[in-house]
Amino acid sequence: MTYKHLTIDELTMIESYYLQHNKPVEIANRMGRAIQTIYNVVNKFKQGKTALDYWHQYKENKKKCGRKVIQLPAHEVDYIKEKVTL
Repeated sequence: MTYKHLTIDELTMIESYYLQHNKPVEIANRMGRAIQTIYNVVNKFKQGKTALDYWHQYKENKKKCGRKVIQLPAHEVDYIKEKVTL
């Protein structure tokens, strides 16, 4: 089974179901998603967040993933430049 992240459309659907006072279990069954996933989103709504807030936070967290940029010390950069120009 492959893991699939929630899309902004799914988040807005969850938010609208939540605002209609549907239970997270009902929302999960309608959308074919895990109950825990829906509970995670609903708990953010209870904290006063919106679907858009949740999406922006997700995007910010994704920016922190992956390999970091390598920063060489200045003396190593100078050494490389010196060797390349020969």
